[in-house]
Amino acid sequence: MTWQSQRLPNDHPPVSSGSIGVLLVNLGTPDAPDPASVKRYLKQFLSDPRVIEIPKIAWQPILRGIILNTRPQKSAEAYSKIWTERGSPLADITARQAEAIADDLGENIVVDYAMRYGSPSIEQRLTELTEKGCDRILIAPMYPQYCAATTATVFDEVARVLGAMRWQPALRFLPPYHDDALYLDALSDDLARQVATLSFKPEVMLLSFHGMPQRTLEQGDPYHCHCHKTARLLRERLAERPEFEGVRFETTFQSRFGPAQWLEPATDDTLIAEGEKGTKRLVVAAPGFAADCVETLEELALEGRDEFLEAGGEQYAVLDCLNVSAAGVKMLDAIIRRELSGWI
Repeated sequence: MTWQSQRLPNDHPPVSSGSIGVLLVNLGTPDAPDPASVKRYLKQFLSDPRVIEIPKIAWQPILRGIILNTRPQKSAEAYSKIWTERGSPLADITARQAEAIADDLGENIVVDYAMRYGSPSIEQRLTELTEKGCDRILIAPMYPQYCAATTATVFDEVARVLGAMRWQPALRFLPPYHDDALYLDALSDDLARQVATLSFKPEVMLLSFHGMPQRTLEQGDPYHCHCHKTARLLRERLAERPEFEGVRFETTFQSRFGPAQWLEPATDDTLIAEGEKGTKRLVVAAPGFAADCVETLEELALEGRDEFLEAGGEQYAVLDCLNVSAAGVKMLDAIIRRELSGWI
């Protein structure tokens, strides 16, 4: 049923219903770039059994006794390097994505954003949307590639929140869009635009995706395959553009954590290896991230630069994620409209 205004009898009390909601969901961020805030965020994030697939009886003593007493200080230093006057870049960009889409979709649709971990929470936003009369809600996880540790955790939390509701809204979930032509075309257009503005012609482009433990692949998670499919289809598009003539593409995985075996090749190892074997000009894109965050702005742009230049490289750049670029907003608007088909 498409949206329609309420048609109530004159003596009927007001009813909050009949509206449509869209909720963009990204991973999360601490409230501030200080150890206490980071500790609260990491405690929630690393306590999710989808994220850390170790029995709680074994994992929680490690988390509470070691990690939460050592990692927050280091992570806070990384966040402090990228924090802006508007706060966390990830939260700020996701909020601006929601605002841009709301402008395009019109007044009958309520668009908002949430963080899976941290603030604003999914519970807070779903409560607010239902209070605004949204009895049909599209949940849009901002993860192009499906992974149980990201996409599935959004479903888990939404289900938990709805489990306590008497009047539940109808729900739809935006599916992974790793091979969607709209997404690939937006990436291709925006990356070509950015490369054209560089002061150098790259020899190599790394397509860096967030890493996951090797065990996720072995257990049947499609994330590794989704990343490689995105990379392959994106390479095919970029290879046709003059900005990428002669550029060699490599697919890597970043953000390793803990002693377990992670997906390879690792981005940091690859940056060092490229510098050592003579690559002088290199760019990095992170097509698995819908918005720039600490992993792109600090890990890739700052740490990655140091690693490549110290290994012998000379010119290095990390390209922006789609963020609120014209291509990115147009793509999000199109795929969200498609998923709202029949409601609007």
